[in-house]
Amino acid sequence: MVKSENYDVIVVGAGMVGAAMACALGLKGIRVAVFDRTLPSAFKPDQLPDLRVSALSYASEQILKNLGAWPHMQAMRMCPYRRMAVWEKLHFPSGRELAKRSNQTLFNAADIRHEQLGFIVENRVTQLALLRRLEDIESVSVFAPATIERMNLKGEKPEVMLQDGRRFTANLLIGADGARSRVREQANIRLSTREYEQQCLVATVEIEGGLQDITWQAFTATGPEAFLPLPDIDGKSYASIVWYNLPENVRKLMKLSDGEFLEALSTTFPKELPRLVKLHERGSFPLARRHAMNYFTHSVVLAGDAAHTINPLAGQGVNLGFQDVAWLAEVLTDAFQAGESPGDQKVLSRYEKARRTDNQVMMSTMDAFYLAFSNNNAPLKMLRNVALGIAGKSKPAVREVMKYAMGISGRQAQLAKGHW
Repeated sequence: MVKSENYDVIVVGAGMVGAAMACALGLKGIRVAVFDRTLPSAFKPDQLPDLRVSALSYASEQILKNLGAWPHMQAMRMCPYRRMAVWEKLHFPSGRELAKRSNQTLFNAADIRHEQLGFIVENRVTQLALLRRLEDIESVSVFAPATIERMNLKGEKPEVMLQDGRRFTANLLIGADGARSRVREQANIRLSTREYEQQCLVATVEIEGGLQDITWQAFTATGPEAFLPLPDIDGKSYASIVWYNLPENVRKLMKLSDGEFLEALSTTFPKELPRLVKLHERGSFPLARRHAMNYFTHSVVLAGDAAHTINPLAGQGVNLGFQDVAWLAEVLTDAFQAGESPGDQKVLSRYEKARRTDNQVMMSTMDAFYLAFSNNNAPLKMLRNVALGIAGKSKPAVREVMKYAMGISGRQAQLAKGHW
């Protein structure tokens, strides 16, 4: 019989959340084994931007800096954004869009004395930086690519068996394996799920006008139209375009030729959209809200998308995942120092208590925006636009929203505050 290798913690999933989790624990000398089926391809400076990007908040930036991944990210590429505009598209009876926007709210980092609101970063860049950081941490072992044949989560210790016959045990297994988490399924943790009527179409385009420092989102009855700036590459400028729409409309848009698709973007999106030069890539995916009924069971705990997925309206998904990392790492580190077992129910309940309410609040807030704006109900339309107009003129309110979204206000774990 093959003897099991024993670690303090096993992390299933080496994506952004799983790799960050391993970094945080490894920096405290905790022995961690990380498993994933694949690894991202190497970064090439002249490679065009990936389709999958994230808007990293100030709090996520602090977490990644404390983990030592930020310099590696900077050595690759990222795009700061200093302003964010939000409004609802309004039209004359003729169908022409109103040029003047009394319902626009503009968030500007300068108003809270920050250089930027956040950074748009390709997911692969963040993941590669964290994996590069793991190479320097002696207490962490990364097994990837590796195929997990079986997981035994019913015994005294969680056990992972690889396809090549190797076995690994630990006092705690962390499921950071995404929205379709195998760990969550094996642990029999149930989900609360809501499918949204809209789908999301994402496109990477080359634009004219140089590097942008603003991201914006225009609400419509069929879903928002959003613009995210990307870094310049070899003197050319790029952007990520996000188009929420009904499934049948998304299917039609995906079938258009590149030229027809760019024309559809140019004629439908607000005038703020820069001139589109070329379509690089596009893709679409359904939208769903998922929340685990419990974040943990005996010696198994979930983090990131394995525990919750959120409507991506405000791009908070990965930021919530990094907050999970910060709080779980703090709870587990305190437990190790106190001589407690990391898989103990009392230990893991501290993590769930720290995160469930905050995650739920963000989910409910995004749902409220979705429900309030995804319709043409006349009284509601008037109410929401009055609210947007008032919000845009209330500088104190705007500043507080910025601070909350950036992770500056509210409770923060040590990892997000610069202490680790």
